[in-house]
Amino acid sequence: MNAPQVGLAERVFAQFLALERQARAAQTVEQLAYHLVNDGQALFGYRHAALLIAGKVQALTGISVVEPNAPFVAFVEQACAQLQKQQALAKPQRVDFQTLGAQQQADWQALSVGEVFWLPLADRQGAPFGGLWLAREQPWNDAELALLVQLGDAYAHAWQALQPRKPWRLRWPRRRLLAIGAALLVLLLLPVRQSVLAPAEVVPLDGQVISAPLDGVIQQVLVKPNQTVKAGELLVRFDATTLQAQADVAERSLGVAEAELKANSQRAFSDAESGAKVDLLAARVEQKRAERDYARDLLARAEVRAPRDGIAVFADAERWTGKPVQTGERLMELADPRQAELRIDLAVANAIRLAPEAEVQLFLDSDPLNRHAARLARSAYEAQPVAGGQLAYRLDARFDTAPPRIGLRGTAKLYGERAPILLYVLRRPLAALRQTVGF
Repeated sequence: MNAPQVGLAERVFAQFLALERQARAAQTVEQLAYHLVNDGQALFGYRHAALLIAGKVQALTGISVVEPNAPFVAFVEQACAQLQKQQALAKPQRVDFQTLGAQQQADWQALSVGEVFWLPLADRQGAPFGGLWLAREQPWNDAELALLVQLGDAYAHAWQALQPRKPWRLRWPRRRLLAIGAALLVLLLLPVRQSVLAPAEVVPLDGQVISAPLDGVIQQVLVKPNQTVKAGELLVRFDATTLQAQADVAERSLGVAEAELKANSQRAFSDAESGAKVDLLAARVEQKRAERDYARDLLARAEVRAPRDGIAVFADAERWTGKPVQTGERLMELADPRQAELRIDLAVANAIRLAPEAEVQLFLDSDPLNRHAARLARSAYEAQPVAGGQLAYRLDARFDTAPPRIGLRGTAKLYGERAPILLYVLRRPLAALRQTVGF
């Protein structure tokens, strides 16, 4: 038996069913988008097709990656935007060349072909969320349009199966977006207090610095850090071996000079030459006495005592033991534990305008849940290097209540003037941009 001949209608219907089956078999929206603009070209003979979702081109015939700024992409999006304003995208139709603007008509002639059909993709409620821009040279006949309309339903069903939610451009109408934008703008213009964070330390207020009274080697530090001391209590002892030897030599030199003066004074009554030396020897005695007194004074300085009551503020006793120091070098500080202030190192990048008596909140590293209120007392005009090599301004603040223990560290929050939230958020980026661009 001879097989029956397959007619044109049967072949077209078979191709139509294959297109539907391929659309429903797509695993991702990317695969489906590629199928929508390419696979129907053999059946309908269009030169190019563009898939638009929420007004943006998602796929093009023969193109793997859509370039958003390409001329054809811009033309299709602008043409569909004009049709949207005319409420002409909700139903399938031939696109009339005359309904577009002059610029779009010129782009149509340069980039597209004469016959264009718009095939909308609608959701279950009938609202379009996208569509296909199909262009070819020959006019579209009614049979092709009927197949396209039926195929559009299958395409929309397949797309919603893979992406059930509407694109955000469709979920948020223009009025709602404008209302949200206006609300955000108002919110960004609301004034708030500027604030910055900076490392801080509790330091003595009006403490007395104990410095090295002479050049020498520290033999022993007799107090511990933060130990309470009384006035006159021994703090530091220097190695006095050399000083004791110098004092002994000066004492003996003074004795020799006094003996020589006494001998010449006794001979002066009978010896004119001895009488002439008396004044010189008396001056030498005074010189030796001054040297002895200076040696004794240095020997007395070998023991450093507390000039007043307080606590000894320094880092480590072992750090000083056996170390040679020079006159005036800082050893420790005597402070009243009830009198302390806050020292803040404000980085140059975080500097904001701070008013006198600006509010300061201290959060200690050892107790981060509680805050200690303070007020800005002094601020430096010149930045200086701090630990880590960065530049910072030195700020001092006075506590409103009883201060924490001297030596504690933490983070200080400084409050400045009020400014819009927009400036508060963009202050650092704007500063960096200004430093980079220079305006």
